[in-house]
Amino acid sequence: LQGWILSCVRTAKTNLELEVEDLGGLPLIKSKTFPCKVDSIRKISNDIVIVVLRLPPSSKVEYYCGQYIDIIAGDIRRSYSIANAPANNRIELHIKKVEQGSMSEYWFEKVEQDDLLRINGPLGTFFLRDVVGKDLVFLATGTGIAPVKSILESLNCKPKNEQPDSVAVYWGGRTPSDLYWNLSECDYPVRYEPVLSRPLADWLGAVGYVQDAFLATSPDLTKTVVYACGSDDMIHSASKLLSDHGLGHGQFYSDAFLASGPLSN
Repeated sequence: LQGWILSCVRTAKTNLELEVEDLGGLPLIKSKTFPCKVDSIRKISNDIVIVVLRLPPSSKVEYYCGQYIDIIAGDIRRSYSIANAPANNRIELHIKKVEQGSMSEYWFEKVEQDDLLRINGPLGTFFLRDVVGKDLVFLATGTGIAPVKSILESLNCKPKNEQPDSVAVYWGGRTPSDLYWNLSECDYPVRYEPVLSRPLADWLGAVGYVQDAFLATSPDLTKTVVYACGSDDMIHSASKLLSDHGLGHGQFYSDAFLASGPLSN
């Protein structure tokens, strides 16, 4: 009904014009499978845990900040965004509990330090393209802040002539406890706007949805590039809303967190 086909089982009968995503001249890194061990586990709240994985010294995982990996534990395979820039053969994951989820049961009830796992990656195309002269805006909900954190950590490594004009982060949650990462830890200058959907009476910040909070600032969308990560509902709503207000098609990138893992585009 929406004009989609499965190209693996269809053959073109006429000439076609294909729209191909621009990766900004960056070649995709070939994904590989590596062994790893659980280096540390930090429970942030009842439904958020931060896990750091340690790879053997001989195994170096290359990835672009913003990409994700698959964790393989026995016959279970789940996708998680990488939450840190490459450093010391460690990979940081921000994991939200899924009720009755097999992998959630492991992360929140069974995981132990030095557990042996496997990872496959890197995966996805949620990474920075050319942002020179642009206002870079991140929209995130929940653990969608993880790949944003990774990208922010990488910005200081870029030469000045490759950096954006400005960076803003709009991070949404239901209550203040959902906003578990302190953005003051980020060395790069960022304008941060926390947004709550269920605030208490003493909340003085933005209320509602991250895309509305961003649009309320009357941004110049002609020089803005948006990277959105988090719930599928937020991404679809933000894409439509910003498009309706003039954001160009090639200025919106997203990574939707679904029950089966992130889907990047």
